[in-house]
Order: sequence, then C-alpha cells, then structure tokens
Amino acid sequence: MTTTLSNPPVAPGDLAPDFVLPAVAGPGTVSLADYRGSSALFLALMLGLWCPFCRRQLIQLAGLEGRLKALGVQSVAVVATAPENARLYFRFRPTTLCLASDPGLTTHRAYRVPKPEPTPAMLQEMETIRINPDGIFPAPLPIAEVASLLQQRDGYVTNPVDQGDAERQWPQLKALFMIDRAGIVRWASIECGDEGMAGLGKMASAEVIIDAARACAA
Repeated sequence: MTTTLSNPPVAPGDLAPDFVLPAVAGPGTVSLADYRGSSALFLALMLGLWCPFCRRQLIQLAGLEGRLKALGVQSVAVVATAPENARLYFRFRPTTLCLASDPGLTTHRAYRVPKPEPTPAMLQEMETIRINPDGIFPAPLPIAEVASLLQQRDGYVTNPVDQGDAERQWPQLKALFMIDRAGIVRWASIECGDEGMAGLGKMASAEVIIDAARACAA
C-alpha cells in the first residue's frame, strides 16, 4: 500500500507529538498538555463525519470510556471536521467522549498516520477487496457497498461541510494511540496496518484496547 508519508507512524517508545485543538464541547481547547503528568491518554484520530466507519467507531469508543477511566486512562477523540459541524451532529447524538476538532488533519500529520496514494492499482484493489468490519453483515462485501449500507442504516445525509471534508481527506487512514503520563506512546494501532486494505473500517477490539490501557497506566 503506497502512502504519501515517507516516515513510519509514531510508534511505541516515541514521544507523542503535542497538539492543541478546538474543543467540540465548548469554546476551549483540548491538548496533550492537559493530560501530561496527570493521566495516561487514549487518543483516537478519526476522520470527518462523512465517514460511516468513524461514526460507528466513535460510538464504540464512547462505550469503552468508563472502563478506561477506571484504569486511570482518559480518552480524547479527534474528529476531522469544523467545530460547528461537529457540534451540530453531537447535539442530536450526544456522547461522553472528549472531542477535539481538526478538519485539516494536522494531528494525523503530526502522528504520521498514513494516507494511501490513490493509484490505479489501489483503486482496483478497493473494488475487488471484500470487508465486513466487526462482522456486522452476513458476509464480506465490497468497500463501497459497505459504506453505502452503513450510510443508509444511519440515515445520515452529508452536508456541504462533510462533502468538502471528504474531498480533502480521502483516503486518509485512522489510528489509535495509548500515551503514558510522561507523554510517551506505549501502544499504537494503525488502520490497515496488519491486513492492508482488507482492514479498512476495522478497529482494535475492546479487549486489545483495555489490555493496552492497563499496561500503559501501570
């Protein structure tokens, strides 16, 4: 899988890059410095709300937040859309997650999360690969069909902001990082890192994330 990044993603043992982003919940900011020295941090780098996989995974991450907090790990999810667009969405779909806005994917770039090059070979691969994230369908389906079915299930209609986000961001991948109190990355999970494009839309299991949190907070 060819990407636009020459350096590998931030990995366990690396110092986590700092970030300061607008908060979705209010007028303040969310930063790595808010947690350094006081708590381990589970950082999820998502795409814009146009991404049906991201919307589903944000719900899953919210379901893990309490378990992580009990282990001494706080959670932050970065949503790659403008604060106003995110606030409108989460007004009707409330979440307990701490959310930060980053429409320009500056945090993805800082953490060197891969963005595949949409070459003819990659586009052909996306047409032929079948996926079934979390086993939600009876059988694996083409990527575009899975995305379309999830959009229909959600009843989600993209707006002009979403459309602009999608045009700028696709085919950016997503990533999860576990960062200790000293600001050192202790665990990372990069979308498609193990399975290539067949891993699109998949997220590390709850058990894997909890195990990583337990080790990070120890």
